[in-house]
Amino acid sequence: MKRLDIGEVAAATGIRPSALRYYEEIGLIASVSRHGLRRQFEPRVLLQLKLIALGRMAGFSLDDIAGMFGSDGVPALSRPLIRQKADEIEQQIGELTTLRDTLRHVADCPAPSHLECPTFRRLLDAAVRRETARTSRRVPAGSRGQGEA
Repeated sequence: MKRLDIGEVAAATGIRPSALRYYEEIGLIASVSRHGLRRQFEPRVLLQLKLIALGRMAGFSLDDIAGMFGSDGVPALSRPLIRQKADEIEQQIGELTTLRDTLRHVADCPAPSHLECPTFRRLLDAAVRRETARTSRRVPAGSRGQGEA
């Protein structure tokens, strides 16, 4: 079986050799041998790196991604975790769509002042409600108000 050295893997994936070495150090990928000082990888590392890139793009941490690979490097994907991440992305899409629409309205609004525009005022109120709801979900219930006089 043909092995790929670290330079070939870097060229094929666009991932810097230093990142490949780091991925190996934390157990995401594994070299199978060395040719001189150059790490050698099995061709399946290219698929592993594509999965890592997809996971990073989806917002998974490297620790989360590491947990998605079995000890043999074969993906063992948690469908509930992936479903949860898809739900989070869907929520982000909704928030970003609202933000885009608000910015477009601000750019195109014919009102002399944005503060005089009822649509802009409604959009501001909705943004504040959404941000308040989002930040209150992140703060543990017992930690609210701590440190205040």
